[in-house]
Amino acid sequence: MSGTSGVSVAVVGLGFGEDFLPVYLAHPDVREVAVVDTDERRLAAVGDRYGIVSRFTDYAEMLADDRWDAVHVLVPVPLHADFAVAALEAGKHCACAVPMALELDDLQRVVDAERASGKRYMMMETTVYGREYRYVRSRLEAGLLGTLTAYRGFHHQNLDGYPEYWRGYPPMKYATHALCPLLGLTGTTIESVVAFGSGRLTQERRGRFDNPFPAEKGLFTLRGSDVVAEVEMSFFQVARPYIEGYDVHGDLGSVEWPADHVGPLVVHDLQPLEEHLPATGLRGRKSVTRLVEAPDDVSDLPPELAPYVTDFEVHPADGGPVLLRRAEHGGSHPHLVHEFVSAVVQGRPAAIDAPTAAAWTAPGICAHESALAGGVRVEVPQFSAGRS
Repeated sequence: MSGTSGVSVAVVGLGFGEDFLPVYLAHPDVREVAVVDTDERRLAAVGDRYGIVSRFTDYAEMLADDRWDAVHVLVPVPLHADFAVAALEAGKHCACAVPMALELDDLQRVVDAERASGKRYMMMETTVYGREYRYVRSRLEAGLLGTLTAYRGFHHQNLDGYPEYWRGYPPMKYATHALCPLLGLTGTTIESVVAFGSGRLTQERRGRFDNPFPAEKGLFTLRGSDVVAEVEMSFFQVARPYIEGYDVHGDLGSVEWPADHVGPLVVHDLQPLEEHLPATGLRGRKSVTRLVEAPDDVSDLPPELAPYVTDFEVHPADGGPVLLRRAEHGGSHPHLVHEFVSAVVQGRPAAIDAPTAAAWTAPGICAHESALAGGVRVEVPQFSAGRS
């Protein structure tokens, strides 16, 4: 690391990136923070708001500056792979928003760049650090779900009015939010996928992508597991409010995502067979259903980051009015930042390092390939975990 103590981090892309700035600024192992954005007005406004002096409009200029140990990439998705590879080749550690890349070859490029650089890469997958995932994992580890038997992930979001680069985006190529919780829970990877496109994009929504589908649905098989994952994705022409979640079913209990996305989780616990039932007319074992607000566990966070798992206030450095910031994505942001910074400080692979990120991103790319081919089975490649 450069400097005398702590990690210096440049946050690249201040649309989504602003959500992470207060967390980096509060982290006890972060020495200094820079901001990077091509929009000069946004760069100035955000820099003034958080009192950040180091500002760049040119990504390459920041990478050439030895002051910065690490970058957090939050630029448009088509740029993720190029920005990550550039950072690693410049000798910077790299955190990157999902997905890792849009094509299989680009996944391998990032894996190779991490290995060659000796630096740390982490895909910042929010769903496996949110309070809901932590609750499901705790029930699974306690044996309360029993053996997993089924999984359904889903992400529905209407992107009309989003920036131009989102038009026609293949839904399955953003499947990590819907699929990664299962991979995190089982510790395995996807073996193959059969997927179909559903509906037809209107011409004005086609954009630059090779994608005719507003929605896609897929069935994913897991290596070394009998569980099959069902995933459904839509970005256009589906009349449904935003939702990004998953249902996990076991032979003793299940947890289902709230239908309104923001309510309590729905928990089902299987009950013993009722002995008094007659020999005929048996209706099977019953389940007891209850609603549970997933708790926030901050036991693995530095005290300075604990306030950011829930909504928090920002007191602008430029004297502007106090702002209320939402703790989006299940309060995952401080957990993600802490894991990335800890990996850098401790000199160890991040939890979602490049091979893991590639294994979690490739299934969606292969699912879209299957959908374009009318539902043919596509084998999902594996990625080497070798490290320098």
